[in-house]
Amino acid sequence: MSGPLALIQVLEFLNGLTDWLDDVSANWWFYLVILVIALLDSVVPVVPSESTVIIGGIAAGQGDLFVLLVIAMGAVGAFAGDSIAYFLGRRFRPFVVRMLSRRGRDGSDQLRRAAAQIDKRGGLLLITARFIPGGRTLMTVSCGATERAYRGWFVPWDALAATLWASYAAIIGFFFGEIFKDNHATAFWLAFGTALSITGLIEIVRWYRHRNGSGDDGVLAA
Repeated sequence: MSGPLALIQVLEFLNGLTDWLDDVSANWWFYLVILVIALLDSVVPVVPSESTVIIGGIAAGQGDLFVLLVIAMGAVGAFAGDSIAYFLGRRFRPFVVRMLSRRGRDGSDQLRRAAAQIDKRGGLLLITARFIPGGRTLMTVSCGATERAYRGWFVPWDALAATLWASYAAIIGFFFGEIFKDNHATAFWLAFGTALSITGLIEIVRWYRHRNGSGDDGVLAA
Protein backbone atom coordinates (compact mmCIF):
# COMPACT_ATOMS: atom_id res chain seq x y z
CA MET A 1 0.00 0.00 0.00
CA SER A 2 1.47 3.34 -1.06
CA GLY A 3 2.07 6.12 1.44
CA PRO A 4 -0.44 8.63 0.02
CA LEU A 5 -3.17 5.98 -0.22
CA ALA A 6 -2.57 4.84 3.36
CA LEU A 7 -2.72 8.46 4.55
CA ILE A 8 -6.01 9.01 2.72
CA GLN A 9 -7.51 5.89 4.31
CA VAL A 10 -6.37 6.95 7.77
CA LEU A 11 -7.91 10.40 7.29
CA GLU A 12 -11.16 8.86 6.05
CA PHE A 13 -11.23 6.59 9.11
CA LEU A 14 -10.63 9.53 11.46
CA ASN A 15 -13.32 11.61 9.76
CA GLY A 16 -15.76 8.70 10.10
CA LEU A 17 -14.80 8.33 13.76
CA THR A 18 -15.39 12.00 14.56
CA ASP A 19 -18.72 11.93 12.68
CA TRP A 20 -19.76 8.93 14.79
CA LEU A 21 -18.68 10.68 17.98
CA ASP A 22 -20.68 13.73 16.91
CA ASP A 23 -23.83 11.61 16.65
CA VAL A 24 -23.21 9.64 19.86
CA SER A 25 -22.19 12.55 22.11
CA ALA A 26 -25.39 14.44 21.32
CA ASN A 27 -27.45 11.83 23.20
CA TRP A 28 -28.41 12.31 26.87
CA TRP A 29 -27.01 8.88 27.78
CA PHE A 30 -23.52 10.06 26.85
CA TYR A 31 -23.38 11.40 30.42
CA LEU A 32 -23.42 7.77 31.59
CA VAL A 33 -20.70 6.89 29.09
CA ILE A 34 -18.51 9.63 30.57
CA LEU A 35 -19.11 8.37 34.12
CA VAL A 36 -18.39 4.70 33.31
CA ILE A 37 -15.26 5.37 31.23
CA ALA A 38 -13.87 7.79 33.85
CA LEU A 39 -14.41 5.10 36.47
CA LEU A 40 -12.77 2.35 34.42
CA ASP A 41 -9.76 4.48 33.51
CA SER A 42 -8.75 4.75 37.16
CA VAL A 43 -8.46 0.96 37.32
CA VAL A 44 -7.54 0.16 33.70
CA PRO A 45 -5.35 3.06 32.45
CA VAL A 46 -5.79 2.23 28.75
CA VAL A 47 -9.42 3.44 28.78
CA PRO A 48 -9.57 6.95 27.17
CA SER A 49 -11.40 8.87 29.90
CA GLU A 50 -9.87 12.28 29.17
CA SER A 51 -10.84 12.09 25.50
CA THR A 52 -14.37 11.11 26.49
CA VAL A 53 -14.75 14.09 28.82
CA ILE A 54 -13.33 16.35 26.10
CA ILE A 55 -15.92 15.02 23.65
CA GLY A 56 -18.63 15.70 26.22
CA GLY A 57 -17.30 19.23 26.61
CA ILE A 58 -17.42 19.73 22.84
CA ALA A 59 -21.02 18.51 22.76
CA ALA A 60 -21.81 21.00 25.54
CA GLY A 61 -20.13 23.81 23.62
CA GLN A 62 -22.26 22.93 20.60
CA GLY A 63 -25.43 23.01 22.69
CA ASP A 64 -26.17 19.28 22.98
CA LEU A 65 -25.15 18.68 26.62
CA PHE A 66 -24.69 20.73 29.79
CA VAL A 67 -21.05 21.37 30.64
CA LEU A 68 -21.63 21.24 34.42
CA LEU A 69 -23.17 17.78 34.10
CA VAL A 70 -20.25 16.67 31.93
CA ILE A 71 -17.87 17.83 34.66
CA ALA A 72 -19.97 16.19 37.37
CA MET A 73 -20.12 12.83 35.58
CA GLY A 74 -16.40 12.89 34.86
CA ALA A 75 -15.52 13.81 38.44
CA VAL A 76 -17.87 11.29 40.06
CA GLY A 77 -16.67 8.51 37.78
CA ALA A 78 -13.01 9.37 38.37
CA PHE A 79 -13.48 9.55 42.15
CA ALA A 80 -15.33 6.22 42.24
CA GLY A 81 -12.61 4.57 40.14
CA ASP A 82 -9.86 6.06 42.29
CA SER A 83 -11.58 4.71 45.40
CA ILE A 84 -11.73 1.23 43.87
CA ALA A 85 -8.01 1.45 43.04
CA TYR A 86 -7.31 2.62 46.61
CA PHE A 87 -9.10 -0.33 48.18
CA LEU A 88 -7.53 -2.78 45.74
CA GLY A 89 -4.12 -1.50 46.81
CA ARG A 90 -5.08 -1.81 50.47
CA ARG A 91 -6.59 -5.28 50.12
CA PHE A 92 -3.90 -6.77 47.88
CA ARG A 93 -0.76 -5.15 49.29
CA PRO A 94 1.41 -8.29 48.78
CA PHE A 95 0.46 -8.33 45.09
CA VAL A 96 1.36 -4.62 44.79
CA VAL A 97 4.75 -5.36 46.36
CA ARG A 98 5.36 -8.13 43.81
CA MET A 99 4.38 -5.84 40.95
CA LEU A 100 6.73 -3.12 42.19
CA SER A 101 9.52 -5.69 42.50
CA ARG A 102 9.83 -6.01 38.72
CA ARG A 103 13.24 -5.36 37.14
CA GLY A 104 14.96 -6.47 40.33
CA ARG A 105 13.60 -3.64 42.47
CA ASP A 106 12.61 -4.08 46.10
CA GLY A 107 8.83 -3.64 46.16
CA SER A 108 8.70 -3.06 49.90
CA ASP A 109 11.32 -0.34 49.56
CA GLN A 110 9.34 1.22 46.71
CA LEU A 111 6.26 1.41 48.95
CA ARG A 112 8.28 2.95 51.77
CA ARG A 113 9.54 5.60 49.37
CA ALA A 114 6.00 6.10 48.13
CA ALA A 115 4.76 6.63 51.68
CA ALA A 116 7.56 9.14 52.31
CA GLN A 117 6.72 11.07 49.15
CA ILE A 118 3.00 11.09 50.00
CA ASP A 119 3.75 12.34 53.52
CA LYS A 120 6.07 15.01 52.12
CA ARG A 121 3.95 16.32 49.25
CA GLY A 122 0.53 15.34 50.52
CA GLY A 123 -2.58 15.93 48.46
CA LEU A 124 -0.75 17.97 45.83
CA LEU A 125 0.93 14.76 44.67
CA LEU A 126 -2.47 13.11 44.34
CA ILE A 127 -3.70 16.05 42.24
CA THR A 128 -0.62 15.98 40.00
CA ALA A 129 -0.93 12.23 39.45
CA ARG A 130 -4.47 12.59 38.10
CA PHE A 131 -3.11 14.47 35.07
CA ILE A 132 -0.53 11.78 34.28
CA PRO A 133 -1.78 8.77 32.26
CA GLY A 134 -1.13 5.67 34.35
CA GLY A 135 0.19 7.81 37.20
CA ARG A 136 -3.29 8.23 38.66
CA THR A 137 -3.67 4.45 39.04
CA LEU A 138 -0.20 3.96 40.49
CA MET A 139 -0.75 6.79 42.94
CA THR A 140 -4.18 5.69 44.17
CA VAL A 141 -3.10 2.06 44.52
CA SER A 142 -0.03 3.26 46.43
CA CYS A 143 -2.23 5.31 48.76
CA GLY A 144 -4.19 2.17 49.61
CA ALA A 145 -1.15 -0.09 49.90
CA THR A 146 0.58 2.37 52.25
CA GLU A 147 -2.67 2.69 54.26
CA ARG A 148 -3.15 6.42 53.98
CA ALA A 149 -6.34 7.46 55.81
CA TYR A 150 -9.29 7.08 53.43
CA ARG A 151 -11.96 9.40 54.88
CA GLY A 152 -9.73 11.92 56.57
CA TRP A 153 -7.15 12.31 53.79
CA PHE A 154 -7.85 10.44 50.55
CA VAL A 155 -11.51 11.42 50.07
CA PRO A 156 -11.14 15.23 50.22
CA TRP A 157 -7.94 15.36 48.19
CA ASP A 158 -9.06 12.90 45.55
CA ALA A 159 -12.45 14.60 45.21
CA LEU A 160 -10.61 17.86 44.54
CA ALA A 161 -8.23 16.14 42.07
CA ALA A 162 -11.09 14.47 40.18
CA THR A 163 -13.06 17.72 39.97
CA LEU A 164 -10.08 19.72 38.70
CA TRP A 165 -9.28 17.03 36.12
CA ALA A 166 -12.85 16.77 34.84
CA SER A 167 -13.21 20.56 34.73
CA TYR A 168 -9.96 20.95 32.80
CA ALA A 169 -10.90 18.37 30.15
CA ALA A 170 -14.52 19.51 29.80
CA ILE A 171 -13.64 23.20 29.57
CA ILE A 172 -11.05 22.56 26.85
CA GLY A 173 -13.70 20.68 24.87
CA PHE A 174 -16.34 23.32 25.57
CA PHE A 175 -14.05 26.12 24.40
CA PHE A 176 -13.34 24.54 21.02
CA GLY A 177 -16.87 23.18 20.68
CA GLU A 178 -18.28 26.67 21.06
CA ILE A 179 -15.85 28.14 18.52
CA PHE A 180 -16.45 25.38 15.96
CA LYS A 181 -20.14 24.75 16.46
CA ASP A 182 -20.58 23.31 12.96
CA ASN A 183 -17.37 21.31 12.77
CA HIS A 184 -17.11 18.58 15.38
CA ALA A 185 -13.97 17.09 13.83
CA THR A 186 -11.99 20.33 13.98
CA ALA A 187 -13.17 21.00 17.53
CA PHE A 188 -12.16 17.52 18.65
CA TRP A 189 -8.67 17.48 17.14
CA LEU A 190 -7.82 20.97 18.36
CA ALA A 191 -9.09 20.16 21.86
CA PHE A 192 -7.33 16.79 21.88
CA GLY A 193 -4.12 18.39 20.62
CA THR A 194 -4.27 21.05 23.32
CA ALA A 195 -4.79 18.46 26.07
CA LEU A 196 -1.98 16.32 24.64
CA SER A 197 0.36 19.32 24.60
CA ILE A 198 -0.45 20.13 28.23
CA THR A 199 0.15 16.50 29.24
CA GLY A 200 3.45 16.55 27.34
CA LEU A 201 4.50 19.72 29.15
CA ILE A 202 3.67 18.14 32.50
CA GLU A 203 5.76 15.10 31.58
CA ILE A 204 8.72 17.29 30.55
CA VAL A 205 8.59 19.19 33.85
CA ARG A 206 8.28 15.93 35.79
CA TRP A 207 11.23 14.41 33.89
CA TYR A 208 13.34 17.49 34.59
CA ARG A 209 12.47 17.42 38.30
CA HIS A 210 13.20 13.71 38.48
CA ARG A 211 16.56 14.15 36.73
CA ASN A 212 17.53 16.82 39.24
CA GLY A 213 16.52 14.66 42.19
CA SER A 214 13.50 16.76 43.23
CA GLY A 215 10.77 14.75 41.54
CA ASP A 216 8.16 12.32 42.88
CA ASP A 217 10.09 9.20 41.85
CA GLY A 218 8.95 7.33 44.95
CA VAL A 219 5.42 7.03 43.55
CA LEU A 220 4.90 8.04 39.95
CA ALA A 221 8.21 6.69 38.72
CA ALA A 222 8.05 3.53 40.77
